[in-house]
Amino acid sequence: MQSRERAVIAGTYTQSSVRARIEAFFLDNIGKVATREQIMEVATDPKTGRTPENWHQRLSELRTDYGYTILTWRNRGDLRVSEYLMPSAERRERAGERVRPTTATWQAVLEKAGYRCAWSEGVEICGLVDGALDPIGGGTVRLTPDHKQPHSINPAADPNDPDKWQPLCGRHQVVKKNYWDDETGWLNVYAIVQSASEAEKLRVYKFLRDYFGQRGRLLL
Repeated sequence: MQSRERAVIAGTYTQSSVRARIEAFFLDNIGKVATREQIMEVATDPKTGRTPENWHQRLSELRTDYGYTILTWRNRGDLRVSEYLMPSAERRERAGERVRPTTATWQAVLEKAGYRCAWSEGVEICGLVDGALDPIGGGTVRLTPDHKQPHSINPAADPNDPDKWQPLCGRHQVVKKNYWDDETGWLNVYAIVQSASEAEKLRVYKFLRDYFGQRGRLLL
């Protein structure tokens, strides 16, 4: 049975950035189970006491940009929803900084979107204005660049092409999952199944088992 030792917040984390505070917390708790509430606590600005709404994005960057392995219930069966575990301090060598649009490109993207969050669900567009107060998440809206094509599929989006980027508010940067490609409309089926509950995974498994039948053994 895998260890369920709990992470401990040893004290106040005073690093200057949200990402650095979360990183320090995980490095202090290698192999231990951390909760969402603990991460939010260490992400809180020690001077203002404000918990950043984009803490989840900073956590994601530790994986994608800094190469750390941070497990969740999606890839380790004994973890519950909103639990995280860093098994070691080892970092993948291929991890690198995310590509970002140039200053001129980003300005063009903002102007095209009217300095508003471009997140859409059907015909509904978020539309929060940069610098305004977020009526749901609280705090000041800060628009940041988002790859229209998911980072997991194309991490090297052209920094000079405004059509490859869109502005999103912090809340929707967090909400967005790499489940779809905004340019092609194709679903990232693997990511969807990976994030599904165990019951939903079982339904998918039964469907695929019935679909492939005896052929499945030959294809594996």
